[in-house]
Amino acid sequence: MSTLTTLIVRADRGVLHVTLNRPAARNAMSLQMVDELRSVLADAEAGGDVRAIVLRGAGGHFCAGADLQDMAQARVREMSGDTDAIATVNARFGALCGAFARTGLATVAVLEGTAMGGGLGLACVVDVALAGEGAQLRLPETSLGVVPAQIAAFLVERVGASQARRLAVTGGRLSAAQAVAIGLVHEVHADGAPLEAALQSTLAQILRCAPGAIAATKTLMARALHTPAADLVDDAARLFAQAARGPEGVEGMTAFLQKRSPSWAPQ
Repeated sequence: MSTLTTLIVRADRGVLHVTLNRPAARNAMSLQMVDELRSVLADAEAGGDVRAIVLRGAGGHFCAGADLQDMAQARVREMSGDTDAIATVNARFGALCGAFARTGLATVAVLEGTAMGGGLGLACVVDVALAGEGAQLRLPETSLGVVPAQIAAFLVERVGASQARRLAVTGGRLSAAQAVAIGLVHEVHADGAPLEAALQSTLAQILRCAPGAIAATKTLMARALHTPAADLVDDAARLFAQAARGPEGVEGMTAFLQKRSPSWAPQ
């Protein structure tokens, strides 16, 4: 992995802790951060040692959205003739969200302080979103005269069309409690030690599950979003049979019968 300037990365027993590290800007997401997040994810997927990724922000905030300096530079390039500059910048963030949405690794976000714009987008694509009681989530794009272009589809998947539309037409502002009520966030805990304890509990549960089975299940669920359940019956049956015959399925069933933890679980 190349030198990182916007992230702090720490590996701990199969978990990669990734901290957005631009606290002076409330961790606003620069293009450099976008590229570093994609690189870290790709390395984690290729390495074989990482089973879960935790995203969080330094300095008490998760992420205050896109870095406006990148947008300003894109506007200058458009004035110089690059008519796709703004779209290109926007698409790079969308590719980041898509990469995290598709990964077979388990993903967790710890939301503290501000989570808005791009930060809200990341919260929508992780498998588990934990929030501190003081977290504030916002979808401010329409109030700024722009469109949450790369976030919209993931927000609809997360909370449904009705709630997504409500947030869009009101310049959505949500407390942590409101976010958990509509399913954008999964759990809310008091800031500090209770939130950290919830993270450790979540990671312990993830690590008790087989990594290959998690990846295959996430892929199947992604297909289920756009495919009628009846059309997945045969494919799902083949996937189950493949898993049952595979090393994880054999080990999992054997461990259950022998009343012991499977080999992938922390001992």
